[in-house]
Amino acid sequence: MKVKTILVSQPEPKIENSPYFDLQEKQKVKIDFRPFIHVEGVDTKEIRLQKVDLKNYSAIILTSRNAVDHYFRVADEMRFKVPDSMKYFCQSEAVAFYLQKYVVYRKRKIYVGKRNFAELSPLIKKYKDENFLLPTTDKLKPEVPKILNELGVNWKEAVFYKTVISDLSDLADVLYDILVFFSPSGIDSLFHNFPEFKQNETRIAVFGNTTIKAAEDQGLRVDIAAPTPETPSMTMALEKYINEVNKKK
Repeated sequence: MKVKTILVSQPEPKIENSPYFDLQEKQKVKIDFRPFIHVEGVDTKEIRLQKVDLKNYSAIILTSRNAVDHYFRVADEMRFKVPDSMKYFCQSEAVAFYLQKYVVYRKRKIYVGKRNFAELSPLIKKYKDENFLLPTTDKLKPEVPKILNELGVNWKEAVFYKTVISDLSDLADVLYDILVFFSPSGIDSLFHNFPEFKQNETRIAVFGNTTIKAAEDQGLRVDIAAPTPETPSMTMALEKYINEVNKKK
């Protein structure tokens, strides 16, 4: 069956040159965006119950832009003035760049990894005498605490924000040729909102091994998977698939 409509389970890109917009124009398909999950901040009362006192930490480990936003939100709500001496360990350049929203970049001690958490770990190990705080979500990847424990540093995990399932009831009667997922939480949201969901002719596109497993565990047929050596991005995987099926007579 030809592909005419795609639903991506993420917010619409804010940049004009997003590859999704290029894909839409090039392949003459309709692409809609709708977050299947969203993030909500944890109340400071709940954070205090986790025995977190911000003044006890000399370094912050930031794995995402959400972590940046919610660390500074909590600091503001707790009336904690973040000292200029604070060290920031950012998982990627994108996270470090986003940090400029809150601090004067050139005046702060900021250490940047390449992409994944393992690549940040040598920098953390170099400063093993610091007290590290990891502001995070309730869906923290298990590799993060494992790596920190192996490094033997003083660190504490604190849940500052949670991943929450979005209400998708308005989509009940809307059908798409392809549904695109990027996390197991997105798959959970689909079945939370539509417990009787039947895949039928709907194609399922997924990014990452954990998302593939979550889809298959729910009995879904995965038709499009990324990343692969040939299609390292989701848009490339979608384009390859559309080229194959839309050209068939």
